[in-house]
Amino acid sequence: MKILVIGASGTVGRAVVAALAGRHEVIRAGRGHGDYRVDITRDDSVEDLFREIGPLDAIVSAAGGLHFGPLATMRPADFNIGLQDKLLGQVRLALLGQHVLRDGGSITLTTGIVAEEPILQGANATAVNASVEGFVRAAAIELPRGLRINAVSPTMLTESQAAYGPLFPGFEPVPAERVTLAYVRSVEGPQTGRVYRVWQ
Repeated sequence: MKILVIGASGTVGRAVVAALAGRHEVIRAGRGHGDYRVDITRDDSVEDLFREIGPLDAIVSAAGGLHFGPLATMRPADFNIGLQDKLLGQVRLALLGQHVLRDGGSITLTTGIVAEEPILQGANATAVNASVEGFVRAAAIELPRGLRINAVSPTMLTESQAAYGPLFPGFEPVPAERVTLAYVRSVEGPQTGRVYRVWQ
């Protein structure tokens, strides 16, 4: 399969590339690194990427920014960061990407445990991740040509404990290598409309 991984230079993205590259042609893309550059907050950037790469069998998104901060001082502009980046950015990849996927192709988006387990200073992350999951379930019943769409919802990664551990007290981390199994399942398996939770 010809697979595009967006956010391929991040912790999850690198692990996904490593898990798939031995069996498939994997193309890496990101805002600042990879085989191709893309800004998922812009239609033209995503369209240019798909036009340049051509037909695909799978699109995997491990990208998307969020805002973390206290609700008491959060401004609408802060909240909009996650809406424009991780939510609409990933929805944009799906909406535009469906047209470059071959029959039976798949889309895999990324959410996170805070969709169902809120944390302090994570209102934006909870709202965005839950919205992405809702989009996946709804899009799955409309995609034509046997196209599939799923999401992977990891908990905090072992590799990210130093940076994010204080935000996730009492959460059991999982290694990125284990999280990649859910991405492989989404890309190579038959299911659609699923949220694969990797929480422990």
